Amino acid sequence: MAYSSDLTDAEWEIFEPLFQEILPNKKQTRPSNWTKRDIFNGILYQLKNGCNWQDLPKDFPPYSTVYWHYKQWRSAGVFEELMSVLHGQVREQVKKKRTGQP
Repeated sequence: MAYSSDLTDAEWEIFEPLFQEILPNKKQTRPSNWTKRDIFNGILYQLKNGCNWQDLPKDFPPYSTVYWHYKQWRSAGVFEELMSVLHGQVREQVKKKRTGQP
């Protein structure tokens, strides 16, 4: 089931390479049961709806998994870096310099 906060396939195609580049490297102890997209969609759902982490719908990864990744990515500056890169790409699309001047 798709939620309005979920990334579309087209959005994920743009987002995934950036996400993989920005995410901090960590030792992989075992394969994850959840994709980064599932986890990120869970984070987006919680942020959009303002629900408790425990109240995430059951078709997302377990709330503890989503929240753990949110804390790790937030402390590593992943969200700020994503916003900066995406903002720069949008500015280039509208032909403005990163400083804001045309």
